[in-house]
Amino acid sequence: MTITIHHAFLPHTDPEAALGFYRDLLGFEVRNDVGYEDMRWITVGPVGQPGTSIVLHPPAADPGVTDEERRTILELITKGAYTAVTLATDDLDGLFDRLQTAGADVVQEPMDQGYGIRDCAFRDPSGNLIRVNQLT
Repeated sequence: MTITIHHAFLPHTDPEAALGFYRDLLGFEVRNDVGYEDMRWITVGPVGQPGTSIVLHPPAADPGVTDEERRTILELITKGAYTAVTLATDDLDGLFDRLQTAGADVVQEPMDQGYGIRDCAFRDPSGNLIRVNQLT
């Protein structure tokens, strides 16, 4: 039996800013872009890895969420406390330089962690925490 991670979900608060970050800065390909009323679900993923995707979704789109709950969720997203994803690259310093030069919100510069990895961290345009590990 094989189990893989097919989709991970991250909320976005601005679909165009999300595309600018994930497509234009990270180089992910857009696999799907679906709109409904004033909401968009955008599926992106690394080129050459069709089995792994991130679905950028409107936060709290569930009709069962109250306005107060929706406000709380948006506050947590913008603080970077709602959700996160960890990516990996074979050129951590190069990716860090590219994202920093483009004005991405740096949380942590590349550093060697005591638990054996080298990583850095950013927030995407919505505030989601994006950690990036150096592949060894």
